[in-house]
Amino acid sequence: MVDSYLTVLKRLSSVNPAQTTGTYTALRAAQALVSEARALRDALSLMFERHEKEIHVRTMAEALQSLDGDRILSRLGPSGNGLPPDTRS
Repeated sequence: MVDSYLTVLKRLSSVNPAQTTGTYTALRAAQALVSEARALRDALSLMFERHEKEIHVRTMAEALQSLDGDRILSRLGPSGNGLPPDTRS
């Protein structure tokens, strides 16, 4: 579930108009977001079927931090400096 969630965040950050310079890149990311969201839904459905009814916030936050989720989350908002995004990443 964590991997699927991070993948969705990566795709969503690629769609963010404040973080991308090209419509084609954003379009491709938006198209991929659909299948990635399905994978996340399937992971959550499996957890529910296994009677895993709670997501432990602290554990999830630690997992996201260790997998570089903070860097991805920072790309979801507007650019802080008003400059175009760095397209090298």
